[in-house]
Amino acid sequence: MEQQVVVYTSAGCPYCVKVKEQLKAWNIPFTEKNTSENREYFEELRNRKLFGTPVTFVGDRFVMGFQPEKLRSLLGLPETAGDEANAATGGPAANGSAANPQAAAAGSPPAESESPAVRSGQPDAPPFEPPVAGLFDDVYDFAVIGAGPAGASAAMYAARARLKTVVIDKAPQAGTLAVTHKIANYPGMRGEWSGLRLVTEMQRHAADFGAKLVRSQVLGVDFSDPDVKKLELPEGTLRARSVFIAVGAKAPGGKIEGEEAFTGRGVSYCTTCDAAFFEGRRVVVAGDTEEAIHETEALAKFCREVRLLVPQAQFKGEADAGRLAHLSNVSVHYRHRILKIEGDAAVERVVIQNDRRETETWDVDGVFLFLSGMKPGTDFLKDAVKRDEEGYVVVDGELRTNVPGVFAGGDARRTIAKQAVIAAADGCIAALGADKYVNNRAALRLQYS
Repeated sequence: MEQQVVVYTSAGCPYCVKVKEQLKAWNIPFTEKNTSENREYFEELRNRKLFGTPVTFVGDRFVMGFQPEKLRSLLGLPETAGDEANAATGGPAANGSAANPQAAAAGSPPAESESPAVRSGQPDAPPFEPPVAGLFDDVYDFAVIGAGPAGASAAMYAARARLKTVVIDKAPQAGTLAVTHKIANYPGMRGEWSGLRLVTEMQRHAADFGAKLVRSQVLGVDFSDPDVKKLELPEGTLRARSVFIAVGAKAPGGKIEGEEAFTGRGVSYCTTCDAAFFEGRRVVVAGDTEEAIHETEALAKFCREVRLLVPQAQFKGEADAGRLAHLSNVSVHYRHRILKIEGDAAVERVVIQNDRRETETWDVDGVFLFLSGMKPGTDFLKDAVKRDEEGYVVVDGELRTNVPGVFAGGDARRTIAKQAVIAAADGCIAALGADKYVNNRAALRLQYS
């Protein structure tokens, strides 16, 4: 007898969409329970000590997040069943669960202030194609590695300048912006947008101007030929006259002991997504940035007690914790670190190191992590271009690397702030520079009309 399949979802959650698409691709009938629209479904999850969406039940067993292999196994499907919902993207974001920092749009009811732009779902995916034989026959004017805001912006400008443009990305809808739950400060995009919707619109805009979008991975590069740069893909070698490195950055791999085991069961990375699950409960927040302060404020509206743990003696940058002082249910603890997260079915306590380097155990219901630290995904470049000690590509004011015709921008270079608008601006500069280089112009040609 077939086991009933139930998918718990929430509004604005890109990985909920992926789970449903995957089940449809496998012809698996399912019942959807939207926790944003029905409080009863929200409570069902919380009573099971599940604190995020999507959650897919097959009978009494379940899978959290978008994990196609686990879901396939749970359903008893053969390995030959295709993952047609963007499953094999490679890298941690492919799991699409709350295990990815800021990736899961979990099942909290939407805030009253949330705009229709967030709740109305995502647009059709941009037309990324698998690599085909003909891809490697041409020499492109401009090859972009990465389809985030920097790469998509560059592709749009380059294609509009009539450069033959190709974009390569192994996971075009799983980057840092794509897995950001809410964007409210991107110029011109009024209201609140999901990061996935914003980056998808950017990618489609590039395609509208004629850029070719290809889903694949760049394994290595060869910039030794001054005229034609080579990008090594699993399927073949792609050639281009100019290249833009826009691979972005990712969180470091180190995790707190117990973090992965309790992700979605008390460990979270997004208050917008999950704060409502912890109403009236005690949580700790670990963070050292302005984001951590903002998220602590948000949690204070729901939780009985919020303890903010700052690993060092102060916050990074110009973050100011002064606005937390008036919140009676919030306390800030400097030089405190989480060593371990413990519990049975869900988070029940944390082991911390205090400012005297002593170990303490606190009883808590949830842990929210907002620790800084991003590493550019540039290892595949090796020594092809100059990079600094942390892997950021070294560029000049026009985003030119030490190799003529090769540019880098977005989170692949060292910037004063990691913001989508800065990355998009980098894409514009790089594309104009590539146009100048390919066409041997004396100056940048701006695009006014």
